[in-house]
Amino acid sequence: MFLLEHLDQTVKKAKSQIANILTLINLGLGALSIVFVLQNELRMALLLITIAAVCDRLDGAAARRFNATSEFGKQLDSLSDIVSFGVAPAILIHQAILHEFGSVGAIFAILFILCGAIRLARFNVTESNRYFVGLPITAAGCILTFSTLLVPFLEPYSFMFITIILALMMVSTFTVRKM
Repeated sequence: MFLLEHLDQTVKKAKSQIANILTLINLGLGALSIVFVLQNELRMALLLITIAAVCDRLDGAAARRFNATSEFGKQLDSLSDIVSFGVAPAILIHQAILHEFGSVGAIFAILFILCGAIRLARFNVTESNRYFVGLPITAAGCILTFSTLLVPFLEPYSFMFITIILALMMVSTFTVRKM
């Protein structure tokens, strides 16, 4: 009987950590994508950010499924998201095209990161169950990431516009219904 109770407790603990493990995978993929950007492997970086987005989607679902939501998990998720969907996409777009604008291009990339951090901090301190306020950083980061595929087809200035619009949308007060 003791062994079965112990096994049951172990299984419950393992299930409760699945969301955090997925969040850490998200973070690791975001960090690895930065390494690939630094090696000028932009397509691989794009792929890693995309997989990080899948993990980000799954971690929330796992937390709800196993009733394992926690303040720790929420904070860990935000820290992971700023890397995977803030820093990594900003460095990717900078390497892909914004570097052509020198310091101004760097400022645009940094503004994207700063607005993403503000968005995440605001999310962590507000209670809104049915709506996101502002564009979620995961969406903004994925749009910015995939915009790098358009570099051969659009004017370089377009990417400054895309970057700043996404940054402003993250800190705006419009609402997006949660799925």
